[in-house]
Amino acid sequence: MDSTPWDAIVIGGGTAGLSAAQMLGRARRRTLVLDAGEPRNRFAAHMHGVLGLDGTPPGELIARGREEMARYGVQTSDDQVVSVEDAASTVTVRLEGGRSLSTRSLIVATGLVDDLPTLPGLAERWGRSVLHCPYCHGWEVQDLTLGVLLTSALGVHQAEMVGQWSGDVVVFTGLADPLEPAVRARLEARGARLIDIPPVAITGEDLDTIDAVALADGTEVAIDALFTTGRPRPRDGFLAGLDLARTDTPWGRFLSADPTGRTSHPRIWAAGNVVSPMANVPLSMGAGAMAGAAANGALVTEDVDRAAATPPSDGNGWPEVAPADFWENRYAASGRVWSGNPNGAVAEVVAELTRAGASPGRALDLGCGEGADVVWLASHGWEALGVDISETAIARARTAASASGAGHARFLAADLSSWRSEERFDLVTASFLQSPVALDRHRILRAAADRVAAGGHLLVISHAAAPPWAAHAHAHADFPTPEGELAGLALDPTTWTTVIAEVRHRRASAPDGTPAELDDTVVLLRRAP
Repeated sequence: MDSTPWDAIVIGGGTAGLSAAQMLGRARRRTLVLDAGEPRNRFAAHMHGVLGLDGTPPGELIARGREEMARYGVQTSDDQVVSVEDAASTVTVRLEGGRSLSTRSLIVATGLVDDLPTLPGLAERWGRSVLHCPYCHGWEVQDLTLGVLLTSALGVHQAEMVGQWSGDVVVFTGLADPLEPAVRARLEARGARLIDIPPVAITGEDLDTIDAVALADGTEVAIDALFTTGRPRPRDGFLAGLDLARTDTPWGRFLSADPTGRTSHPRIWAAGNVVSPMANVPLSMGAGAMAGAAANGALVTEDVDRAAATPPSDGNGWPEVAPADFWENRYAASGRVWSGNPNGAVAEVVAELTRAGASPGRALDLGCGEGADVVWLASHGWEALGVDISETAIARARTAASASGAGHARFLAADLSSWRSEERFDLVTASFLQSPVALDRHRILRAAADRVAAGGHLLVISHAAAPPWAAHAHAHADFPTPEGELAGLALDPTTWTTVIAEVRHRRASAPDGTPAELDDTVVLLRRAP
């Protein structure tokens, strides 16, 4: 799981989602759009009723939107979301394939699916000669013979509407419940012809036109285009575990949202057809822009609240907060932080030692976090002890060890700056012992070196550079070089031999799923036998 939360993740790359993302990008928010590539209007060749863009193909608008977002640093990823989970100060988005992302705010703009009547010849014409919105398509079929296929009471309003665009309207009622006499009278007063025989097929060689509607009695009724209403089904099944508030509407149960798009979850907004099935492109665009601005506003408030609560600096750039408090809050304020996989550099170096003839012995991992390296060492025959300052991290490490059956894994909550032990270890590791609060790394590492048994090894791995996707966020961080690590350790060269002192590259995935490469400083020293 990517442990650096996004400011915002937008699920859905249609009109509403891209509008929200554009607002967030212009607000300088680190934003990711997850798009499965299935906008509701993808079946239509052109959009209408969109000021300044009338007649534009929907795909062209999406392409323009993506280009505009990229100018503001918004990233996109063609992923399918499986679930969304609450993680206290963030929201966790789980993707198909197992990857998970963390975000401070979430905008759902996944639209809906139109569940169409089961009628041969209908679905393949959807958006072409079978239409749903007179405002979107009525002008193009004006004064033609227009059919309206009723499937529910909602279609009656559509049938009344279609009469505005043509005086030759045929209403097919055979798939719906019988109409009340008063309703029939209203439609007939408008000049509509009502046919109660159930339709069985839509006929015609060209999908862009219709020859006729075939009826159950074997007759056919010639029309030029057909309007109907499918059953709108919101694409929001991935939210099922959150129990968000919903509203009963004539179209079904939809997410409840306030005028800004905020749902009953304080970190989740929704915009477009996923909450409003009648929203066309301009309305979805506006709703997305509002949701994006509202999400940024909430983040601004949160940022200011945090800044106001931040302890003053000690004068050297370090926050005046106890390391134990900082790291406990770091773990306790969220769900599991790390993926559970061991540090690849640790596994690589231990494998090199094994090939050189070393046997598993006693190992100590400093700043073990949630215990992935310790569990891995224990599963490979080592008697491994992990020490970390956070009680929450240690509790999670013990749970992970128990679940994996790693019986040779032990854990201890302690402050490394004051922790003392008489135990001696064949391998002492410290992976990424780098901290945003005051930490005398080299003093801790020199003390750790004293715990290495004769002939044993000290392995220190640190970030050699910021990740390429967040370099600006780490502009002032300290990234040790191999030479700097050796100089800081200042170990007696008559007692210690440098085995490895180099920067190693490892493959990784950026938060948007694209391949990336990270640099690690790896230092391995061996105590004389």
